[in-house]
Amino acid sequence: MSIRLRLTLLYSAILALTLVAFSGLLYVAQNHLTYDSIRANLMRQASVIAEGPRRSSQPYGQPPPQGAPPSAEPFSSNQSDGALPGRWTQTRSITGTVLAQTSDLSGTPLPLSQSGLTTAQSGAGWFETAQIDDQPLLIYSRPFAAQDGTTQIVQVAFPITQPEQSLRALRLILLIGCSLVLLAAFAAGWVLAGAALRPIQRITQTAQAIGAERDFSHRVQHIGPTDEVGQLATTFNAMLAELEATYHQIEGALDSQRRFVADASHELRTPLTTVRGNIELLRRDPPIKAGERAEVLADTTDEVDRLIRLVNQLLVLARADAGQTLQCEPLPLRPLLEDVCRQAKLLAPNRKIACTPIVEATVRGNHDALKQVLLILFDNALVHTSPEATVEMTAAVADGQAAIRVRDTGAGIPPDVLPHVFERFYRGQVSRSGIGAGLGLSIAKELVEAQAGAITVESQLGQGSVFTVSLPVG
Repeated sequence: MSIRLRLTLLYSAILALTLVAFSGLLYVAQNHLTYDSIRANLMRQASVIAEGPRRSSQPYGQPPPQGAPPSAEPFSSNQSDGALPGRWTQTRSITGTVLAQTSDLSGTPLPLSQSGLTTAQSGAGWFETAQIDDQPLLIYSRPFAAQDGTTQIVQVAFPITQPEQSLRALRLILLIGCSLVLLAAFAAGWVLAGAALRPIQRITQTAQAIGAERDFSHRVQHIGPTDEVGQLATTFNAMLAELEATYHQIEGALDSQRRFVADASHELRTPLTTVRGNIELLRRDPPIKAGERAEVLADTTDEVDRLIRLVNQLLVLARADAGQTLQCEPLPLRPLLEDVCRQAKLLAPNRKIACTPIVEATVRGNHDALKQVLLILFDNALVHTSPEATVEMTAAVADGQAAIRVRDTGAGIPPDVLPHVFERFYRGQVSRSGIGAGLGLSIAKELVEAQAGAITVESQLGQGSVFTVSLPVG
């Protein structure tokens, strides 16, 4: 059973109970009002007959005129034939024998049950219903003192055919009216429930479309009020936006992983092929000359060293991708920069390297990781700078950040290449002649960001490039 149908049935059931309760109370109230009015009229008539004089202008069975003085004269028929004036009136002896009645009864006595007779004999009044000539009557019986000093019972009746018909009509009207109202309410509740649940239907359709098309760009179109359903639609759209962003990130990561595997395979294939070829040369029979043998061994050593560097770089990237964090601590900047400059000069003794000025500051970082980043930047600058040019490293502190800059005066980086210099295995046309694998700057970026820092590059063609490492001062 759908939520829409359940809500409609629940709403209709509550309304039906309300209508039944209201109709029942209305019918009971009207029934009481009708019969209370009849009972009061019968009691008043019986009191007039029992306590007031007979007036020629006032028929029995009717109340005395307003303002008429009360009288204590006992009631009697004074007619030899036992007939009473008025309508629906009858007298009985205290033992229950019919003494006189009005002519409209046509000799048919008004009934008096044993319970009514006992009640009247005790001095109280009694109401009961009876059927005379297929006409229902409400009969009131009470004792009174007759003119001859005896106690008699007077009975007055009222036909209740019309009140019964009115009450039946009221029951029919309430039944038909409640049924029509309930049907109309069911239809209105069905429409309103559908309108209220329409955003949920849109959410379901959107989810089905996403599952079928695998497209997280779908959104739930909701233009209604910001109620609970509206908040659900808004939350669902926000969730879709997060899923879309995550899906694109995962998709990009998978693409990067596929490119990484392909590029790593390509980069590893070249030195391995060279090493294998050199080994085949060394295994030749007759053997190659001693001079050629030394050159082959030297070339093999270079390729093995290249493989070791490449594997180490891939290991660093794999650790970064695995989410391994670096242990950062307060790190004096001056000794670290002096150590990096000294090691860079040892690695490139024939190149011009300047490290001025060196500032006194403390940053939060990892000693080995930051040293590796700066050596990568020096190596990148030396590769892309002519032998007679100078590579310079400077440091400054501003706004709570320490900025370490490595500047070269090489050919610079083209604008279309500049956004990709930190991508793995990416090498622009300017650096195609280098011996790198395109992993150095990627490793530098990963290590700097692992220390809550940032690395940027500025470059102009023909003037060189400046790489800046920014770390928080600790």
